[in-house]
Amino acid sequence: MTSIRSAAAVVLASLALAACAGTPPPGAATARSGPPTSATPPAAVSTTPTSSTTSATGVTPTATAGSSASATPSANSAASSGSARSVSLLFSGDLLWHETTWQSAQADAKRTGHGIDGFDFDPMFAALRPTISSAGLAVCHEEVPFAPKGGPYSGYPTFAAPPEIAPWIASMGWDACTLASNHTLDLGFTGLVRTVTDLRDAGVATAGAFRTATEARTPVILRAANGVRVGLVDGTYGLNGQKPPAGRAWAVSMWNLDNLLGQARAARKAGADIVVVDVHGGTEYQTQPTHDQLWLAQNLTASPDVDAVVGEHVHVVQPITRINGKWVAFGMGNLVAQQSVDRPRTYEGIMVRLTFTALGGGFEATRAEYIPTLITHGDPIRVLPVDASLRAGTGPTERLKQAEAAVRHAVTLLGHTDGLSES
Repeated sequence: MTSIRSAAAVVLASLALAACAGTPPPGAATARSGPPTSATPPAAVSTTPTSSTTSATGVTPTATAGSSASATPSANSAASSGSARSVSLLFSGDLLWHETTWQSAQADAKRTGHGIDGFDFDPMFAALRPTISSAGLAVCHEEVPFAPKGGPYSGYPTFAAPPEIAPWIASMGWDACTLASNHTLDLGFTGLVRTVTDLRDAGVATAGAFRTATEARTPVILRAANGVRVGLVDGTYGLNGQKPPAGRAWAVSMWNLDNLLGQARAARKAGADIVVVDVHGGTEYQTQPTHDQLWLAQNLTASPDVDAVVGEHVHVVQPITRINGKWVAFGMGNLVAQQSVDRPRTYEGIMVRLTFTALGGGFEATRAEYIPTLITHGDPIRVLPVDASLRAGTGPTERLKQAEAAVRHAVTLLGHTDGLSES
């Protein structure tokens, strides 16, 4: 949230303990790049997944375990301190900036006379601001890279979004953004560096894309106002055929299991009380998670270093369920986009809010909520919280009701949602 922006910077963990961590780096030759052919769906899921059309292949950055010997607390220091501390974590779907999204922001800037260099995204997201800014820590998914100031800007298939989005993200109250996606290298390594720099210069932490090998080796840890430390791990299934420059395989984090678990372990060793893994993958427009998604979630949640898993990429809402007793949100849909109107589900999304509380020897998820959202089509584009808009009698009532029903169906598709509430 905005009031703790400076506290949400990436913790620069010391690399000195890497040599004594006792575990190989995630990029070691023995790392798996995807599920074995004998993999089976998680036991907690009763439905049979369809085969994935994506593969978990690609480069793997090194995540070095380490921490400052003098300053870094133990992994569960918040729990062991004797105070029952809680933190709410807010995650959301794709920020997918098609041309009409920033054109709507330009039109709003002309109407309001406000904004940043001719772009005013505030009216588009005004209804979501209270939810984002009130979170203990809020994480967005910036799916596409930023163009140089002044453009040129472009949409699908090669995205180049206005860089004015970066300071606006900070102003909304987002503390961090995940960046690993199939579009991360749309503008090459230069675009990746620019995107990370623009966000970090605005005070927004980033995960999943890295400017240097040192960044790739440094666990991304956010600190809430009450001192709770949250590790953020991110990875994508692929890069649309693009590759990082030679010698920079670490530039984008992939969803290779050993890579993700290595980063989670590194974050825990560096003092994270809670670790959340964000994965970008699945079959686009398919509500049912793929076999690869199910396999990955099963294996991630089996680790004591992972506390929750969230996902993006498919542009529609996918189920939320418990696997190994931990919450998994397979796909949160689009938070903003303007895809074909023939795909109405792409105009729906969810924000997932998980509340973790220090209990016993560690932090546990004591509350889980999802907040359905709806993107309107055309100018002006507005992103609406579905339930709140229905209660207030604002927005297109029938379309909001359709979105509410569709999202509820998708979220509960796999069951095991006891304790999950709609907000």
